Amino acid sequence: MAQRDYYEILGLQKGASKEEIKKAFRKLARQYHPDVNKEDGAEEKFKEIQEAYAVLSDDDKKARYDQYGHAAFDQQGGFDASGFDFGDIFSEIFGGRGGFGGFGGFGGQQRNPNAPRQGNDVQMSMDITFEEAAFGVKKDVRINRKETCGHCKGTGAENPTDVHTCGQCHGRGTVQTVQQTPFGRFAQESVCPKCHGKGKTVDHACHECRGAGQVNRQATIEVAVPAGIDNGQTLRVGGQGEAGTNGGPSGDLYITFRVLASKLYKRQGFDVHIDVPVSYAQATLGAKVDVPTLHGTVEFSIPEGTQPGSEFRLRGKGIQHLNSSRTGDQYVKIKVEVPKKLSRKQKDLLKQFEQELGGHPTSEKSWWDKVFK
Repeated sequence: MAQRDYYEILGLQKGASKEEIKKAFRKLARQYHPDVNKEDGAEEKFKEIQEAYAVLSDDDKKARYDQYGHAAFDQQGGFDASGFDFGDIFSEIFGGRGGFGGFGGFGGQQRNPNAPRQGNDVQMSMDITFEEAAFGVKKDVRINRKETCGHCKGTGAENPTDVHTCGQCHGRGTVQTVQQTPFGRFAQESVCPKCHGKGKTVDHACHECRGAGQVNRQATIEVAVPAGIDNGQTLRVGGQGEAGTNGGPSGDLYITFRVLASKLYKRQGFDVHIDVPVSYAQATLGAKVDVPTLHGTVEFSIPEGTQPGSEFRLRGKGIQHLNSSRTGDQYVKIKVEVPKKLSRKQKDLLKQFEQELGGHPTSEKSWWDKVFK
């Protein structure tokens, strides 16, 4: 039977570039991979696509094929394609952890099914107060996670003697089928149908985890929230995720924080901002006022003639930097409160005060001087 043109198999024109050949193979491999496409003929189509790619992706074989066609290989009794490594490209297509069913391709590196594997990470969110974020706090958190079964110690077997090496794949987790073609032997590996890739079989499943090796449990963990954590930031707690398999390490716990708003303070980086109300007389004559800070109340002297909106800095009264001894500052913004109700005497005194100023506040008079200068 006449063999199909390799370019035609990949849907390309003769002379296609290496990138075009790889792109076409990626697309068709996704479509016809036996682990994805269960239709009749899909597996044969997939092998045909692999054979075409094995030739056209190799510069030397492609050059000979472009010149002599299939005869370039028939004259030499075919070439041995079993050594062709599809591992990298299948890793790109189906993922670096083995893809569909752990398929590795021709000569590709198979993942050891019995190798230790790290457990999955667990993610959660936590609400904390403004002060807790500023100074740090220890919190007990409850999470649901998979833990190693205490009865079978992760083997999935009722008793240690119930675990056996798979007789079909001999512990590899995969089985290999070899097809002889005019161009050499093509080998394909797939998940062992008997042990489903585990490399081991179990006579009697553990009664507690039902053979899974892990159980779902709720755990309470004490978490040290570091001083200076900010809204939206995430803390990693190593080894507090789900249990690994085959003796692998546990995953990690990731906590994203929601810092509740403060009634007094606003945060900008590691600095704190606060509005402090003062009377008209205090702003005009100057005064000592008590200012709340995260570190306690401090007495602050407002200078004479302080204008509304003036801002003063209190060094070191802000929030501690993460993993550092440095501390931000606190900024005090002056809010001058204007009285809404005055007695007749108070009004008369204010009018007298205004007349003493010449009808305008000093700052406004200066402004008018600039306008009409």
